[in-house]
Amino acid sequence: MNTQSTIEKMKQMRFNGMSELYHRVLKDNLYRDYTQDEFIGLLVDTEWENRENMKIKNLVKNAGFKMQSSSFNIDYTSRRNLDKNTFERLLSLQFIKQAENVIITGPTGVGKSYLAQVIGQTTCQQSIKSLYINAGKLTEKIKMSKLDGTYIKLLKKIQFPDLLIIDDFGLHPFDQNTRQALMDIIEDRYDRVSTIITSQIPVSNWHETIGEGTIADAILDRLVFSSHRVELSGESLRKNKVLKG
Repeated sequence: MNTQSTIEKMKQMRFNGMSELYHRVLKDNLYRDYTQDEFIGLLVDTEWENRENMKIKNLVKNAGFKMQSSSFNIDYTSRRNLDKNTFERLLSLQFIKQAENVIITGPTGVGKSYLAQVIGQTTCQQSIKSLYINAGKLTEKIKMSKLDGTYIKLLKKIQFPDLLIIDDFGLHPFDQNTRQALMDIIEDRYDRVSTIITSQIPVSNWHETIGEGTIADAILDRLVFSSHRVELSGESLRKNKVLKG
């Protein structure tokens, strides 16, 4: 049997994990350590794991996170009103299975964006599609899509993911197009998939921030009342790091 030809065929079929393992086993004469059934099982398991890892890598890349974040690096010791049990329940992703939302509020620098992206990257690790977008950039994308005729395409991209993270909500003024777009996004996702919103503005002020009472009522009714709330407080963690340095 021409083993090199077999390896090349594996690569052409994109069985990359399988081909690498097969090459290593032949090179080091490791095949003697396995029965035929065990070896076939090992090849299949290795290929499956390789594809799962690539899938997760692509999900993280396509989500557009602005930073690498991990639940192992969450600081529960700082005085910012972050309850470990509450947040770890969110990391179980049960809220996604139930199509519920998460709202994280608090002053600048207390870690709202980081915590939201920890949840997002945990979602990707479970092979669930996530999308991160800054609210200011979303506003600009909405304006541009209205001009170049890609508004529907933009909405479909935002409405599709199982988890949508909108960061820094409310820092930029709402015009009629932005309000209507937010309404379109929230209405389509309501009771179907989950959304995380981070904001420096308390939820009690969101109605005024959005403006246009009828649309604001509709958005808040679909977003806030089906949400888990994380209300952070305290001084900026970035400020504390500078002081300690």
